[in-house]
Amino acid sequence: MERLTEAILERTSALPEGAPVSAKMLLHLGTRPAVDQSLSRLARRGKLLRAGRGMYISPVTSRFGTHAPSAHRLIAELSAQRGEDIVPSGAASANALGLTTQVPTQMIYWTSGRSRKLNLGKLAIELVHVPSWQLAFAKERAGEIVRALAWAGPERVHAVLKEIEGKVPRTEIRKVAQQVSRFPSWMASALSRSAVDA
Repeated sequence: MERLTEAILERTSALPEGAPVSAKMLLHLGTRPAVDQSLSRLARRGKLLRAGRGMYISPVTSRFGTHAPSAHRLIAELSAQRGEDIVPSGAASANALGLTTQVPTQMIYWTSGRSRKLNLGKLAIELVHVPSWQLAFAKERAGEIVRALAWAGPERVHAVLKEIEGKVPRTEIRKVAQQVSRFPSWMASALSRSAVDA
């Protein structure tokens, strides 16, 4: 069992910072119960951090001691590993665009995968499954526009779109407007009107 634990530790330490590990990834090293037990043992010893149900990550070691990796690293690695689109929530996108000064108190990300909660030490991260249109242009600036408009909702979409027009290049808004068929009618209507006014 100790040999399996060492093999798991060697494997996890070779992964990039924030890369999640699950028992399924380690079945080439031993049986499922043995791998599960070794992962739990490593978490109890502080050699791994339990980020969620069946998900572990290696702590980061620096000259100041060990700590959890950054949430952004974990999200980027999780997205790449699982093939999910994971993006900051609409409220976070609105804040990034300067549409609100309220900083979201919780770390919420929107995902194409299932909804779940993750933990990085004392930091709680919530992944919320959303419709695919809210994940459009996932890794682009245009995606922030889409998510900020989703955050605004039908009642405030026109006012928020006007604000966005003063903050981002017109080309980014055009890029979103060219994809209106992907969005709900209230958003498509506001984007179409904006494109006509340009």
